[in-house]
Amino acid sequence: EVMIRLSTPGFKRFRQAMPGSLDVHFGGAEASVAALIAHWGDDAAFVTALPDQPLGHACVANLRSVGVDVSHVRMRPDGRMGVYFVEHGVNQRSGQVIYDRADSSFAITPPDEYDWESILSQAKWLVVSGITPAISSLSADVTSVALVQAKRRGIKIACDMNFRSKLWRWDPSLRPRDLAAKTMREFACQVDLLICGRDDAIGTLGIANDIPDDSLPAEISREYANLSHIAITKRQSHSSTSQRIAASLYDTATRKSFDAPRRHQFYEITDVVDRIGAGDAFVAALVFAMEDPLLGDPSVAISFANAAACLAHSIEGDISYISRDEVESLMNRRGMGRIDR
Repeated sequence: EVMIRLSTPGFKRFRQAMPGSLDVHFGGAEASVAALIAHWGDDAAFVTALPDQPLGHACVANLRSVGVDVSHVRMRPDGRMGVYFVEHGVNQRSGQVIYDRADSSFAITPPDEYDWESILSQAKWLVVSGITPAISSLSADVTSVALVQAKRRGIKIACDMNFRSKLWRWDPSLRPRDLAAKTMREFACQVDLLICGRDDAIGTLGIANDIPDDSLPAEISREYANLSHIAITKRQSHSSTSQRIAASLYDTATRKSFDAPRRHQFYEITDVVDRIGAGDAFVAALVFAMEDPLLGDPSVAISFANAAACLAHSIEGDISYISRDEVESLMNRRGMGRIDR
């Protein structure tokens, strides 16, 4: 699902900014992945359902403007645009997100309304996230069918776990984390590239809490033998505007793990502009790198992905308008923070 994002200016709280002006973007995990891959010159298509009215058309125009193929977007006569509100955190005050997405056009669209043959006919990768099946039972069905259809065609599948505690409410008999675990463990059995953090591995995938960080990818691969690669993202939050990030990529064929930036080191991000979308930049960069002959080595691919995630913290909005050259410069420690004259 892609939504309208309404953010308070600067670091204002909702009650300070409203009534007043809010900053408007379009945002959604898979949309951001497609946008960055398209920005770097590869073909990327986005699949969703939007209302056939001016807001839906504005969203489609925005995605088209960054090079995303929107020919598979379903424009529906019913439903609405999902909306989410963002209040940025600063220093020791946390940010917050408020969702208003019930009964959106995407949430009410069943899987048989998508033309999977056309959608997947030229695809090399299908990228999904744990946010999509969290929205509604129908969106979970859409994810399930998409995975089956991609697997049937030999298309590689990447899944970013992305647990959202404010979602996963469509089965009132289960708590959100339990519903996520029930659903995502089934989906993980069909994935090639899995992206998750330690909390997702333990809370959603059912990995034991006492597994050391270094052993986590190998343990996941034992539980899910279908996986070819496992990316583990790591984040340390000193404050809302001071973050440390690192990542590793585990190759299940060689049973080797590759760290970025380097073993037991982190990127230090001391002035966060916008955290939202950084994980999507990581996913986009990793998939992009794994298909690029110059970036495809696992040690290079994870370095490229983690550098992209670092730079995404400097961009306002969900879509990361960063260049490949900028990512490679950071990855290779060239010209960081200087003015390019």
